[in-house]
Amino acid sequence: MRHATARFATSQEIEDWDDHVTSNPRGGNMLQSASFAAVKAHHGWKPLHLVYEGVTETENEDGVVEERPYSSYNLVLEKRVPVLGALWYMIKGPDVPDVLDVPAVLEANRELVRRERLRVFAVKIEPDIPASEENAALLHRAGLVKQFNIQPNDSTAILATDGDEEAVLKSLHSRGRNAVRRATREGCEVRRVELTEENMRAMYALMDTVGQGKANVALRSFDYYRRFWTAFGEAGQGRLYFTYEDGEPSVGAYVIAYGAKGTYKDGGSTPRRKQYGDSHLVQWTALTDLMADHGIREYDFCGTPPAAQLKDKEHPYHGMGMFKTSFTKTVVDFVGVYDQVIEPRAYRLWSSIAERVMRQVWWRRTRQPFY
Repeated sequence: MRHATARFATSQEIEDWDDHVTSNPRGGNMLQSASFAAVKAHHGWKPLHLVYEGVTETENEDGVVEERPYSSYNLVLEKRVPVLGALWYMIKGPDVPDVLDVPAVLEANRELVRRERLRVFAVKIEPDIPASEENAALLHRAGLVKQFNIQPNDSTAILATDGDEEAVLKSLHSRGRNAVRRATREGCEVRRVELTEENMRAMYALMDTVGQGKANVALRSFDYYRRFWTAFGEAGQGRLYFTYEDGEPSVGAYVIAYGAKGTYKDGGSTPRRKQYGDSHLVQWTALTDLMADHGIREYDFCGTPPAAQLKDKEHPYHGMGMFKTSFTKTVVDFVGVYDQVIEPRAYRLWSSIAERVMRQVWWRRTRQPFY
């Protein structure tokens, strides 16, 4: 029988947080990391560290269902809401073996809130579980309320990197593979650069051009990105790459290795560049470096249109989707964000007016997204 309990992590578990998260059933996510917790602590959220200890069910080769224990370490971001209590945002979690384990986790949340006498009125979850009608129906039956997606990679292109470099190159879509080979042949140079103030400001300037066309990407403040890039860089997880034209950075990419997963977190480029395939070669250099240095087994290009809308030229992410799917046609739609309602009356006030007001107030005060 599937079941789970929830507790707060010990000080020693928090000290070794990344080791625990990357051992989660689905390998964790960089947005559950110690580095990300430190970043969000400076931007209006209180990081909490939650541990689930549960039992899942698996079917062996003989078709016999067996019970198997698991542990899952999940970052929770807490924000206090006047009068209503606390909102919990379990970013990219819970990390569970199977969607069928989610109801047990929800019950564990309720028990934890009751046991610790916490004034939590809702828990916002977004597990990295593939979207399907069956999974959506199960989450609905569990009492969850579907909400708007928050993270850019709730639909994303993922490249398998569990082979050698030549095998991975051959696995690329022909458009991406040809661009990498041509850029290499024509002498395009990609450099990994230090996270100096100058380089970070140059990267931020390149990101400000990513809104070319219809993308219309709203950037956070430079201070936010500097703190983010520095935190992951100091943890040995993040790195910055540039190509240059006329002595100035023309394409930039900030990438992260977290456990067995690589992520293309931030990117930007100048328009009307001379070098064909330069942005492809930046990605290829970064991901193969992560393969060599960290042994990543997959690389997340971090954000595309949903799989069913890849060819929709009116979609705001159409251009980015075309670029990222020139490497891999594997686009995954995750289930996205759901709310677990703990206190129905407070949640009704939150969903009807309080959330909208808080998001507007937060934007006016900080010029930053609420989440």
